[in-house]
Amino acid sequence: MIRRTRKIRKLRGSRTIGGGCSKKRRGAGHRGGRGKAGGHKHMWTWVVKFDPDRYGKHGFKRPQKTINKFKTVNLDYLDDNAEKLVEQELAQKEGDTIIIDVTLLGYDKVLGKGKLTKSLTIKANHFSASAVAKIEENGGEAVSLQ
Repeated sequence: MIRRTRKIRKLRGSRTIGGGCSKKRRGAGHRGGRGKAGGHKHMWTWVVKFDPDRYGKHGFKRPQKTINKFKTVNLDYLDDNAEKLVEQELAQKEGDTIIIDVTLLGYDKVLGKGKLTKSLTIKANHFSASAVAKIEENGGEAVSLQ
């Protein structure tokens, strides 16, 4: 049955309002400290049972020098800026095709995001599969420098 009145209304007249001895509610001593206090002492059995991963090292972090970090560029960026790169002499134009070496621009890998409208010959160390498909579909060429 749902209580019609809150329990605290019944306890208002008493001295400790349901807290037992009046000394028990002072400070954090009654609960054995605040937060993670006592994790290595009086609460150790609780830690072992309910939070065994609280202490110690977990997992493995790879050394950063073993991780290959590619500087990537998308096809839509190359498509939009192909003429500008030719003007800045960072790319060459031969007939209808524009030859772009992305390593001169500071990139390592070409990704296939966006639409390609021009016929481009792109030189790079790495290509994604979708980038190669889009380049060749548009009559261009993906030249791997490795």
